[in-house]
Amino acid sequence: QVQLVESGGGLVEAGGSLRLSCEASGSTFGYNVMGWYRQAPGSQRELVAVIDSGGTTNYADSVEGRFTIARDNAKNTVYLQMNSLKPEDTAVYYCNLRRPGFVGNIDYWGQGTQVTVSS
Repeated sequence: QVQLVESGGGLVEAGGSLRLSCEASGSTFGYNVMGWYRQAPGSQRELVAVIDSGGTTNYADSVEGRFTIARDNAKNTVYLQMNSLKPEDTAVYYCNLRRPGFVGNIDYWGQGTQVTVSS
C-alpha cells in the first residue's frame, strides 16, 4: 500500500504562484510515476503533470511553461510549482502515484487539495 499526503493549496490572485507538495509513504520502492491531476466542478479529472523515477516529465498543454513538476526520490516527494496562475486553474488537485502491479498498473491517490485562483 501507498499513502499520499498533499499540502500547499490555497487561495491566490490571478498571476500569482503556489507550490504543492506530496509525500509518499509505504510501498514506494521500484519504478513509479508520480504526478498531479485536477478536477474542477462539473468536469472530469485531468492530468496536470507527471514525472517518473528517472525524471522524465509530461505536462498538459494548458500548463506547459507555467507549471514545473519535480521530485526528490530520497524523500519520496513530488512538487508542483505553479506560476502565472489563471482562474481556470481553480480545481481540487490530486496527487497520484502509479506503479506496475502483477497485472497492469496500480494507482494511488491523495485526498486532494483545493487551489482557488481569483480574477
